[in-house]
Amino acid sequence: MRRRWAARLALASGLAALLVLVVFGGLAHVLLLGVAWAGLALMAAGGWWMLTHTGATRALAALLVAAVPVAVLALYTTAGLLWVVLVSLGLWALAVFAGRTALAEDTGSGAGAPERAATSPVRPFLIMNPLSGGGKVERFGLAQQARDLGAEVVVLDPDHRLDVAELARQAVEDGADLLGVAGGDGTQARVAAVAAEYDIPFMVVSAGTRNHFAMDLGLDCRDPSRCLQALTDGVELRIDLGFIREGEPAGELAGEPTGSGSGSGSGSERVFVNNASFGVYAEVVQSPAYRDDKIRTILEMLPALLTHADGARLDVRADSLALTGPQAVLVSNNPYRRGDPAGLGRRERLNSGELGVLSVDVATAAEAAELMLRGGQGRGLTAVTAREVLVHADAPAVPVGVDGEALMLSVPVRCRIAPGALRVRVPRHRPGVPREAVPVDWRRVRQLALSMGRTAAGRGAA
Repeated sequence: MRRRWAARLALASGLAALLVLVVFGGLAHVLLLGVAWAGLALMAAGGWWMLTHTGATRALAALLVAAVPVAVLALYTTAGLLWVVLVSLGLWALAVFAGRTALAEDTGSGAGAPERAATSPVRPFLIMNPLSGGGKVERFGLAQQARDLGAEVVVLDPDHRLDVAELARQAVEDGADLLGVAGGDGTQARVAAVAAEYDIPFMVVSAGTRNHFAMDLGLDCRDPSRCLQALTDGVELRIDLGFIREGEPAGELAGEPTGSGSGSGSGSERVFVNNASFGVYAEVVQSPAYRDDKIRTILEMLPALLTHADGARLDVRADSLALTGPQAVLVSNNPYRRGDPAGLGRRERLNSGELGVLSVDVATAAEAAELMLRGGQGRGLTAVTAREVLVHADAPAVPVGVDGEALMLSVPVRCRIAPGALRVRVPRHRPGVPREAVPVDWRRVRQLALSMGRTAAGRGAA
């Protein structure tokens, strides 16, 4: 019943939005609508010029980006049609919201993997970083709560750097039957590699800053202490892990990896739970000035990087697909949602057995405008999946961001997926991962509204 009425509301609101434009706007609005689309294209082009130029050109581009929307609004106001546009946009927004409600699925439990019953660990071992997430370990009393539940807890000393992978490996050799981390995704990845190596469960405590991995597992990121419920009332998931390896001769690609350690020497592999980024972003975060002044560093470096005047030129092969000279490449442990081309959102699944590959190659202002007008779809963006990705460059080494950590890796760099490599222990009751906001298929909305209505009517007559 709810979905049927949502579909009907979507159709009614969409029709009303069109009627408002036709009845009150007429031909004048059709012309001004073309002006609005041209304005969006100019704004996208201006944004591209801002990113790829400096000095007076950048200043003029910024002025264009600011002036275009003001000019478009002034035209609508002068024509007396601004209220028509606002009402029509409001009705259309309602139509899209109702359409998505009608088509949306329920919230998932996280990771898309089947749950398995799990017994409570006997000797859980947790590593906690007191600096992660602005001090969440201390703020939520995570260490003491975990100890009260029977876990051995090591709180890292910020003044004495430890190899968390070796710390976890020693704990397993001493009898630990579960490893866990309260910290950032980089630390999560290094300890997860050890858990996968010994095939014991791994537990995530959402005490980091962004908590991308925890969110994709459906964990509570507002109150990390709820993640500790996995110690006493947990279930187990089998999820994939991404592996990245540097300096591997092409002849070894068909063979099995020689190890799953977290070292950075030639021929060794490193785990990533989220993604590995190449190109523009990786180049920027390698700059010593980035940490002190992020915005200024980005604006200073982008023109040369986007126009290939600086930085390594990449050649990427994702399975059989070849990508030549992209400006940025993001390789993720399972693909990100299609509606999130920047790779900053959620993954519906962590057990698809495939890497996600997002490649950006925008050469002109026209291509930038196309991407904007088509909602992130266009010639400049390639989104595919692959089991293996190989990155070559015209330099002996390239900067790579692995789960947010800046590294320099020798080429070629190989990324692969290890299906079901990690056992993850999560609380039985957790928020879950909200489903993707599905694009509205108006044909499906219409069929849903009408067919369900006829079915209901038939049942009533019977």
